[in-house]
Amino acid sequence: MKRSFLQCLWILTAGLTLAHLQAFAQPSEQSRNFSNCMQALSTCNSALLTAPEAVAVAVAEHKRNYADCRRGAASCDHSKLTPAEENASALALHQQNFADCMEGWGTCDHARMTQQEIKEIALAERRRNVSACISGWSACDLSKLTGPEAGSVAAARRQRNVEDCMAGLDSCDPSSLTSREAGLVTGSKNERNLQNCVEGWSYCDQSKLTKPEANRVAAAEHQRNLSKCKSGEESCDYSQLTALENTDLARTEHRRNYAACLNGYGYCDRAQLTPAELRSLPPVPASDR
Repeated sequence: MKRSFLQCLWILTAGLTLAHLQAFAQPSEQSRNFSNCMQALSTCNSALLTAPEAVAVAVAEHKRNYADCRRGAASCDHSKLTPAEENASALALHQQNFADCMEGWGTCDHARMTQQEIKEIALAERRRNVSACISGWSACDLSKLTGPEAGSVAAARRQRNVEDCMAGLDSCDPSSLTSREAGLVTGSKNERNLQNCVEGWSYCDQSKLTKPEANRVAAAEHQRNLSKCKSGEESCDYSQLTALENTDLARTEHRRNYAACLNGYGYCDRAQLTPAELRSLPPVPASDR
């Protein structure tokens, strides 16, 4: 009897709990369906919407359709627009098409433009072509240039060629240079070669140096070698140093070696020390002897 009572009590409790869970679950499911409908998802079930929700979904659908019409989307349904919305959509599309034509985009439809707008578009296209020609871009159409425009483009092309030659670029056309320009280019080329030689770079042609320039390069090379020797680099060529430089390097190395021995830090060669320096060193620990 007691067991039967407990079973009944358990079933009743479970039933009440399930009812509460369903009560909580229903609003959540309803909310998800409303959200799906507001976003026009395929999982939307319009039959489950309440009257206020159906109104909100209809408003959202109308706004989406209006936005589609303003940007010319294929999903636009003009029949669902109000006269004011239809007019605003047509205006937005016209303005976007005009902007596309002015910028030269492929989406431009000239047939939808007015005669005055077509004149403005043609002027913008001509300006873009002149700019492309002056800049040397492939979009340039020389056949569309007027006499003065062709003159400006030719002048810009000559200037670009001079700049390319001055910079030593492969695009340089020496045959197009005037005698004055050729002289400037030669000077620039010689200056670059001198700088390469002074810095020790591989693009150096010493045969093109004047005697003063060769002396300057030799001095720079000597200074680089001296710096390498002072730093103890392997590429140092001691044979290129003067007697004074070798003496100075030896003196510097002696001071460094003595400091290392004195402080117990770094490479120390006691054989290079004078008797007085050896006496000034702290005693060597027995473990290091």
